[in-house]
Amino acid sequence: MAAPRLLFTVTTDLNYDQRMQRICGSLARAGYAVVLVGREWSTSRPLTPQPYEQYRLRCRFQRGKLFYLEFNLRLLGYLWGQRAAAWCAIDLDTALPVWLRARLAGQPLVYDAHELFTEVPEVVARPAVQRLWRAVERFVVPRAALAYTVGPALARLFESRYGRPFEVIRNISRLDATPLPPAPAAAPEGGYILYQGALNAGRGLEQLLAAMPAVAGRLVICGEGDLSEALRAQAAALGLTQSGQVEFRGFVLPDELREITRYAGLGLNLLENRGLSYYYSLANKFFDYLHAGIPQVVTDFPEYRALNEQYDVAELVPDLRPATLAAALNRLLPGGEAARYHQLAENCRLARPQLSWQHEETRLLALYAALVGPPQPVSA
Repeated sequence: MAAPRLLFTVTTDLNYDQRMQRICGSLARAGYAVVLVGREWSTSRPLTPQPYEQYRLRCRFQRGKLFYLEFNLRLLGYLWGQRAAAWCAIDLDTALPVWLRARLAGQPLVYDAHELFTEVPEVVARPAVQRLWRAVERFVVPRAALAYTVGPALARLFESRYGRPFEVIRNISRLDATPLPPAPAAAPEGGYILYQGALNAGRGLEQLLAAMPAVAGRLVICGEGDLSEALRAQAAALGLTQSGQVEFRGFVLPDELREITRYAGLGLNLLENRGLSYYYSLANKFFDYLHAGIPQVVTDFPEYRALNEQYDVAELVPDLRPATLAAALNRLLPGGEAARYHQLAENCRLARPQLSWQHEETRLLALYAALVGPPQPVSA
């Protein structure tokens, strides 16, 4: 008997989508036949090897309404010739063609909400666009046979909005069998401050750069986004790139990023309250820093506060004013409060086994087994 085929769709470059690499990798290793469809940029690197099939769509338009229209038409054309036991849309921007293909095949639609798409800052700022995506959400979500998201707060919001269950598969790092070295007694002198993620509106990056002249440390930024050029210009105007205090690394592949994170002294996870998606977020970087054993400075939003009350691995900040950020960073950098840094680093090591992808993977496999049946055993 052939293994059940699962087809997933995203608008991201597959090389950098760590959540989908975890989900598709776990399902493929369990014995499902998995296909992940994404987007190819003109600057995309060759696809990195994965235990599942990958396909990228190249579009003439790179952003805006024309991009979404073109991508969805190209995606529908690709899906037309495919077969699957279940069709999974990641967020709303791929949902309509996936729903249509699932409907025509008489097979289940799966909805994986990586965020509350109708409440991201780029959508909230444009009421007409937000109304359009809300209509798509109202149409798609009730029709999904299985729906899950990244955190409990978003799941509760979806459940209250649509009166249907939403499962939670958190975007947590896989536990590495190699133990971390003992927690340092204080922040390491050579450690840098690390931001990993998209350079987009609402990430607190403008305020962070404004804080850096008062911070006794070096900042490494890994990622790109809509604010890439503006942030580089701001850093240059402040003299931060010329002095070497701020370094932009651009897009970094996941394996490289893990090495960069490993040698950081401090992580950053900053968000502005520009919509419910950010306010109720539970980003993978929170767990990436934790698994690397490094303390982090995090915005005091509900999901992070709940985890920090249980594990105490981060310094929470009430706002993103430059003075607030500088004070929080300096507290944990060399010359700051060594005992606090050591406590947070030690707590990261204690929390790693409890907060790992291995636990999320068990729930993920159970959901798909209930939906399409158990996978076929993978031959040795």
